[in-house]
Amino acid sequence: MTVHLIGICGTAMATLAAMLQERGYSVQGSDQHVYPPMSDFLAARDIAVHDGFDADRITDGLDLVVIGNVVSRGNPEVEATLDRKVRYCSLPEMVRETFLWERRSLVVAGTHGKTTTTSLLAWVLTAGGRDPSFLVGGVTGNFGSSYRLGSGSEFIIEGDEYDSAFFDKTAKFLKYVPDVLVLGNLEFDHADIYTDVDGIRQAMASLVALLPARGRLIVGADDLEALALGGAAPCQVESFGLGAHAEWRATELVADVDVTRFTVTHGGRPEATVTLPLIGAFNVRNALATFAVARHVGLDASTIADALSRFKGVRRRLEVRGVERGVTVYDDFAHHPTAVRETLAGVRAAHPDRRIWALFEPRSATACRRVFQDPFGRAFNAADEVIVGRVYRASLPDEERLSEAELVDAIRRDGPRARHLPEVEAIVATVATEAISGDLVVVMSNGSFDGIHQKLLDRLAADG
Repeated sequence: MTVHLIGICGTAMATLAAMLQERGYSVQGSDQHVYPPMSDFLAARDIAVHDGFDADRITDGLDLVVIGNVVSRGNPEVEATLDRKVRYCSLPEMVRETFLWERRSLVVAGTHGKTTTTSLLAWVLTAGGRDPSFLVGGVTGNFGSSYRLGSGSEFIIEGDEYDSAFFDKTAKFLKYVPDVLVLGNLEFDHADIYTDVDGIRQAMASLVALLPARGRLIVGADDLEALALGGAAPCQVESFGLGAHAEWRATELVADVDVTRFTVTHGGRPEATVTLPLIGAFNVRNALATFAVARHVGLDASTIADALSRFKGVRRRLEVRGVERGVTVYDDFAHHPTAVRETLAGVRAAHPDRRIWALFEPRSATACRRVFQDPFGRAFNAADEVIVGRVYRASLPDEERLSEAELVDAIRRDGPRARHLPEVEAIVATVATEAISGDLVVVMSNGSFDGIHQKLLDRLAADG
């Protein structure tokens, strides 16, 4: 079967291409401005990638076209697909039809923590001998990959609430036929897709409604929105969290430099003591959700705890990019006020005596918008020094666009020193001049931030 992917260089699309090839399909694709890292990822697998779009590529020799959600009407290959009536589908439809019907689908959803929890669960089940398949929106440290096709019965998949394609504006996760669903939290996000939190609430309620009666919902007890959706579940529900009302609970938390230690209890009874090589209460919740699902599928508590202790993290989730002149530079994907706040609070708890820099690029559709102006103003309290870069989407109308100046003023009112420096070179020069040994620099953006991580490390090394 020959499959052509339009928009193949997107992270999810490239991953799907590799999965299809591994399954035995003949795979090719096209994209605009083909560039690393996904172009290298595809080249390493000898998957043909065409730079630019051309209607002549849509031929009778194709069995199916997968249309990525960044592609719209007017694209010549999309128009040719429709004109010639070639079979087509969205990415989540292809994942479901090719991989999920035959497996036990473990879906991880929620506004925050999906990628880390999916990666944790994939590693724990693999370490426990279940040989699962997985698809995650990040590169996992234990596998060095964003996917795996195993021989076991479970398929672990990150449940993204983003839309599916130009012809299907419903959430991707509604295609993932869940048998077990983790729903950790629910907040307004993806302001380019949803008009308000009610839109996300309705999408997640629809996901919960897809669970079979024999299924299981693992719901975040510390989030009232998520917990409320659990009340309508058609199956058994278990809760996880730090509060006393959670069925799966973490107690006796101890934050250290690189790890968090805690005891997992179920119904008030101790299950295991965990040493998690991640920091922050949010990661403890991610581990609790993992623990609950892994116990449900049959792993024993000691096996789960041992696997959690050997987790190697996820790229771009508070990832240490390097240390120069005693200054540690982190890369973090945080682009929502809650994610920024929780990440910095976790760093502060692990390093109470260190100076923390937060370098923030408002880049995502969420981070760029004025609707999040006030929450961002309160999100940086755990930092000592905050530098706000230029809003990435400058084309947004002023009334919709986040104001860097107002954000800096709001951050200052709550205590941290804050500045707006629109140019990356100025940010690098400022931090390199003012940072001292022992400082922690957390770079926060869902994009490249113009390579600021390596530029800063290089400048620190050169000045050292």
